[in-house]
Amino acid sequence: MNDLTVTLLQSDITSDDPDANLRQLDAMLAQAGEFDLAVLPEVFTTGFHPRARQHAEVMGGRACQWLERQSANHSAAVTGSVVMEQGGGHYNRMLWAEPVSDPDTALDYYDKRHLFRMAGEHERYREGTRRVVKNYRQWRFLLQVCYDLRFPVFSRNQGDYDVIIYVANWPEARHDHWVSLLKSRAIENLSYVIGVNRAGVDAYDQAYAGGSQVIAPTGEVVAELGRESGTLKAVLNAKLLQAYRERFPAHLDADRFSLQD
Repeated sequence: MNDLTVTLLQSDITSDDPDANLRQLDAMLAQAGEFDLAVLPEVFTTGFHPRARQHAEVMGGRACQWLERQSANHSAAVTGSVVMEQGGGHYNRMLWAEPVSDPDTALDYYDKRHLFRMAGEHERYREGTRRVVKNYRQWRFLLQVCYDLRFPVFSRNQGDYDVIIYVANWPEARHDHWVSLLKSRAIENLSYVIGVNRAGVDAYDQAYAGGSQVIAPTGEVVAELGRESGTLKAVLNAKLLQAYRERFPAHLDADRFSLQD
């Protein structure tokens, strides 16, 4: 397993303007240099608000094609969530594109499991049922979206991943929770954690404090952004991860249980 370079894109999402948001991300990726993985925020084409479903994507549509194109152009995986319509319902869907020879297998997805009822998300969207771990360049990534961060049982490391990725529109009012929970997930799961939040203020005057970061399995913050829009590059250290798991194998004493719906 080799080290992996990740780029975090903390964008200020314009409500109700997918074209403007994709143009902004185009520019940010173009200036990011070389990387193995780029992580975008939650609902990066619309922002998180009640009208977002009016701009819902479909599988194989604009957002999917854009991600696949970026992945091919940068020879890297690219991930983030969008509002997706399928089967007469809507999902907060985290898309994963990676450069592979077969275009039919290039795109996978995870549907947000825990829907934020305090904003009525559970009334507008369908919850996901599938736990998704992506194997990429010898690393294993658990895909998660925003509110999932508050539910550690669902993200418990079963020895099947090395990194958790959380994409979010996490509001400034609960920014301390964001910081504390990201660090907790890294420590308890002996894994790297990548958390990518949005920046700015949306059309509903909801403020976001950014704070995207990469956290090592030791709980150390490897790299962190402030509250403004911007990009951040960090390296996931394979030897550090392996050595720490060997030196502090707390997973061997974890409780054994299984989840049932």
